[in-house]
Parts: sequence; structure tokens; C-alpha cells
Amino acid sequence: MAQQTNIAAQTAFGEAVVAGDLDALDEIVATNSTDHDPAPGQTPGPRGYKTMFGELRTAFPDLNLQVEHLVATDDELAFAYVISGTHLGPLMGRPATGRKVSYRGMQISRFDSDGKLVERWGSSDELGMLRQLGLVEV
Repeated sequence: MAQQTNIAAQTAFGEAVVAGDLDALDEIVATNSTDHDPAPGQTPGPRGYKTMFGELRTAFPDLNLQVEHLVATDDELAFAYVISGTHLGPLMGRPATGRKVSYRGMQISRFDSDGKLVERWGSSDELGMLRQLGLVEV
């Protein structure tokens, strides 16, 4: 049953990010949650995720997240995903380019017995995203 609870929590996390309902992360992420691969300046817990994804959604208001593969144990999920969107707002101090992006990532999430996210390890192809936007040399 823990697997299904964790899958539901991770699904709710993704849906909150895509919908821009970042306050929902308060119910999904433990207050002392650790991101082992944080964005620059990202703080622990729900607040850090809300800030990070808020900035990403500002840059890509039509942000979409598609999970392509998922493996679950009783307390962990590993999944591969694709993020896509149109660069319509500032990103890392750079103005919007109007370009569309699509890039891959992978994540491992660990959940506590209440089904709250307590640890995250992840990596996405941010260099590929910046190349698609023309913000770095190929």
C-alpha cells in the first residue's frame, strides 16, 4: 500500500507544479525535506520547492511535466520525465526568448510513513534547455 500512497503523493506534486498550485506542496513535502540536488539558493522543505518551481513557472507559464517511466519500492520512487514549455518570462536574469523547450530528467524521491516527500535526488538536462533557448553556445 505504501507504494500506491507514494505514487499518489508524487503525482499530486507534479500536478501541483503543472497547475501552478504551489501551496499544495505544503501537504506533500515534509517540513524538513532535503533536496540533495537543489537549485541555487533553494531552501529545505516545501518553501524551497515553491520558490524553485515558482521561478520555473514564471519563465515557462505553460510548463508541462510528463513522467515516462516509474519504478517504486515501499518508500522510494525513481522516475524519468520530460519537462516542456515556452520561455515567456525571465530565467536566470535573462529575458524571455519565446522559444519552446523540451528536456529530460530523472529523480529519486523518498517518502516517510505518512507519504510525505522527505528526500529528493535528481538531475535534468538544464544545459540542453539553455541551448534550446539560445542562451549558451552549442
